[in-house]
Amino acid sequence: MSSSHQESLVTTGEARYQDARRVTLVGAVINVLLSALKVAAGWLGSSHALIADGIHSLSDLATDLVVLLAAKHGAKDADEEHPYGHGRFETLATVVLGIVLILVAFGIGYDAVSRLFQPSQLLLPGFLALSAAVLSVLVKEGLYHYTVAVARKLRSSLLRANAWHHRSDAVSSVVVVVGVIGSMAGLGYLDAIASVVVAVMIAKIGWELGWQSIHELVDRGLEQEEVEIIRNKIMAVDGVRAMHDLRTRRMGGNAFVDVDVLVDPAISVSEGHRIGEEVLMRLNSEIDEVTDVKIHIDPEDDESGAPSGDTPLRRETLSRLHTHWKGIPGAENVVDVALHYLHGKIRVEAHVPLGTMTDIEQAHRFSQQMAESIRGDEYLSEVKVLFY
Repeated sequence: MSSSHQESLVTTGEARYQDARRVTLVGAVINVLLSALKVAAGWLGSSHALIADGIHSLSDLATDLVVLLAAKHGAKDADEEHPYGHGRFETLATVVLGIVLILVAFGIGYDAVSRLFQPSQLLLPGFLALSAAVLSVLVKEGLYHYTVAVARKLRSSLLRANAWHHRSDAVSSVVVVVGVIGSMAGLGYLDAIASVVVAVMIAKIGWELGWQSIHELVDRGLEQEEVEIIRNKIMAVDGVRAMHDLRTRRMGGNAFVDVDVLVDPAISVSEGHRIGEEVLMRLNSEIDEVTDVKIHIDPEDDESGAPSGDTPLRRETLSRLHTHWKGIPGAENVVDVALHYLHGKIRVEAHVPLGTMTDIEQAHRFSQQMAESIRGDEYLSEVKVLFY
């Protein structure tokens, strides 16, 4: 049994895209204004670090475009060609975003280091640069909180990454503030050093985003702590005896779970199905990231038990039983036969109306004859007669 993205649990594709589009466009407009402000203030206020920070904000426009395209394609519902949805578009876009950040960081860092070795090119920023940097910190931190709130709502790793991109701008602007203040105090090299620190921070964010998304592309499982939470949720369901083959993976910020659940082999198929439904419902409702669950119900631990793949199915098994029971008085009164495939053998339950027996002694003798009739059969392990 399995569960796909359900409207009651996950925002529909079109609404998801509209929310992602809105927050990204707001970020893009703010990035344009901030970038122009910081580059101009850095140029007029003689701060290389602020110019570098402005270029960083300008690079956000490219990543905003990537986010918009990925959100549009990634929000599409599953189809015949993409039965698991289009979430990997977001993952791939996040890799691109990470690479862009690393390239931007390299350019900023290279230019700053060059200035450090050429003191004549060091700039001496003033109050204008400091004001622009402080304003950038406040605006970017606010944009981070707005974007991360939408990311949580949509469970979007791409928007979460973009939110941290905004926060990296805020933190880098804090570094710029420190560099500018130091330069205004007469330590001119601090502005260039601040540029290097900004570059390292940008590169670190880019690497983390890209590396995590590459792991997602190759279906790496969830973190061990998350897997343990899933395991505990499953084992807490009434009727679950054990579990194995728990596999997890991510797609566009959503988690997929495959698991084999061991239940009592004597219960009905419908009860086993109900237990599986309960596992599915709890994982979907209690763990935000989990949106797709596939459950295989096992009557026994097929990792350690003998496989039953070679045993015959019902039609052939009933034929064998009729052959064994031929000549046993009362066998014609068997109303129903339940088959239990366990430990590589078949355990049989034969349902017989008690009224067909003259007395308890006959019923006991009949049960013994039915049980002894299969002796020597390579597939049948036991026959139990159940009177009703």
